[in-house]
Amino acid sequence: MSVYPIVFLTLSFFFFGCSSGKRSLEKGNYDQAVYKAVSRLQKNTGNPKALKTLNEAYRYASDDHLDNVRQAKLSSNVLRWETVIKEYEDLNNLAEVIKRCPSCRQEISVPERYISELAEAKLNAATIRYARGIKLLEENNRLSAKQAYYDFEKADQLYPDFKDVVKKLDEAYWAAVIKVIVQPVELNRSIYKYSNEYFQNKIYQYLENYEQRSFIKFYTPKEARKDELIPDQVLSLNFDDFVVGQTYVKERVEEVTRDSVKVGTTDGKDIYGTVKANVVTFEKTISSAGLLNVTVTDWRTKNTLTQEKLQGVFVWQDRWGTFRGDERALRNEDISLIEKRESLPPAPQELFIEFTKPLYAQLTDKIRRFYSRY
Repeated sequence: MSVYPIVFLTLSFFFFGCSSGKRSLEKGNYDQAVYKAVSRLQKNTGNPKALKTLNEAYRYASDDHLDNVRQAKLSSNVLRWETVIKEYEDLNNLAEVIKRCPSCRQEISVPERYISELAEAKLNAATIRYARGIKLLEENNRLSAKQAYYDFEKADQLYPDFKDVVKKLDEAYWAAVIKVIVQPVELNRSIYKYSNEYFQNKIYQYLENYEQRSFIKFYTPKEARKDELIPDQVLSLNFDDFVVGQTYVKERVEEVTRDSVKVGTTDGKDIYGTVKANVVTFEKTISSAGLLNVTVTDWRTKNTLTQEKLQGVFVWQDRWGTFRGDERALRNEDISLIEKRESLPPAPQELFIEFTKPLYAQLTDKIRRFYSRY
């Protein structure tokens, strides 16, 4: 086997690693060139090519970022200060990475950091976001209030506790939120009371998690009465029909045979023949299913906003067997079947929970799709 390809690949990798910072510099990717040069100098201090790349790349990167700052400040873009923030943060990141590299500091002794300039830019950006949020909130409609919330949120991120931004966030949220009363699934059959409560609680848990990342607020009827709430919508859940424990038992008889089996002895000689058996297979199927009617209604107009019937099905199956005839005729699979005994089926309450599992998956998907538009 020739060693030349291996040597060539090794040398190629070496030269690629050594020249990668320079190539970034030549392509105008000055920030990237700085980071690569620093990384190389941390592994190989005093590398002359890396030091040269670092010096040139840092100078060009600084010039570009400061030029971008000047242009952004002159821009008519209302969010121009956020561009300024990005440029100052990039400059400070470059300075920080050089500061942590001793050999780099020999080439660039004091990389400039823009701390006060960045703080001023953040204050200006937060001021603009806050002012725009106030103006949007005054438009007194849900969509504007939603955008105002995002502006107040951004202002708080840029400059924490800016003015009364936390209060304005709460004000914008309640102006934008859709209030929905959830009418629970009602059942008249007491045997399924706890199973239905389990299903209902899972729905409430999902809704609680969903509203934390949306502008939808869900209420139980009890909560709505307590708060004297006037809702925007009502989400109604009703079983149009359901059946639990519908049982079918199917019986199948199959004759099995085996040839060349000893069946007796005559005059001291073994006699071989065919033996037979009837294998009886029992298959029990217990089906449970329900049809859940999901309706969202506008509280003010009483118009139906969406309606869909969701179907949930669960099938429990059991299989066992017996036989009549000569045991020697049985196949391996027949023996396995016959050794089984009829299993005790799940309780009705468990069957109810099982058929509501696919309903839950469909319902949560329906809610997510419908309320994503809000």
